[in-house]
Amino acid sequence: MSCQPLIGFGQVRHTRLAPVRHAFSYATYFLMLPMRSLQKDKVNAKAPASDQGLAVNRRAAISFFDVDHGDGRGAAQGGALAWLDELLQGEGILDATGEVWLHCYPRVWGYAFKPVSFWYCHRATGDQAGALRAIVVEVNNTFGERHCYLLDSPKFGKEISAAKVFHVSPFCGIEGSYRFRFMHTEHDGVGKTMARIDYDDAAGALLQTSVSGRLELLTAASRKKALWRYPAMTFGVVFHIHFQALRLWLKRVRFFRKPAVPQDFVTR
Repeated sequence: MSCQPLIGFGQVRHTRLAPVRHAFSYATYFLMLPMRSLQKDKVNAKAPASDQGLAVNRRAAISFFDVDHGDGRGAAQGGALAWLDELLQGEGILDATGEVWLHCYPRVWGYAFKPVSFWYCHRATGDQAGALRAIVVEVNNTFGERHCYLLDSPKFGKEISAAKVFHVSPFCGIEGSYRFRFMHTEHDGVGKTMARIDYDDAAGALLQTSVSGRLELLTAASRKKALWRYPAMTFGVVFHIHFQALRLWLKRVRFFRKPAVPQDFVTR
């Protein structure tokens, strides 16, 4: 994967299997950012990321702000990448010092809501240099709360599980587990990515969700294409969340009150 900022155009899919079937999909776009390369370019005073269609920590139609991730630290404190490195080191993962690709939604017209972001952390040295070492799944809910699931030693195409401990939807309880699976392919220079999260409660499979897209360089042209096709994308994300919640309520799906946030910020 080229170590330049990328943008993915694709779809979000969601299917609920019980107690009633409820499915939807919608078109979307997202960023795929090489965080270490962006940091090195800044330190070495190379061409700013804005030349490639990305505004970093400044206002623009499409932008990325460090404070939207992790513990909210700004660029002066090392930004979101410094937070991630501290998280990994605190969990005993010391060999994820290679490139870190962040799959996330941008701010659009200054507004961001990021239901889930994926940090793909790679090794830098040794026989497995460049190999995937860990994935951090950063989840936000509409109450302004955040939790991270740390997937240790994942592999593309291989399913990996984690217990569900964080409240996301009022139509799901805090029980059961998530099943994660990630794919990345590249053919004739065209990359495609998919992140799938399925949720099983005590009765079995309940939700199937995924976000996928075709990757291309983030340039002024691709930024304009994103704005032309989806001029208010992040506002649309919040609208879809509440609209689908209304549909589930009308279908009389059981409603769960929001519990307290988990004591631990990271679930392995």
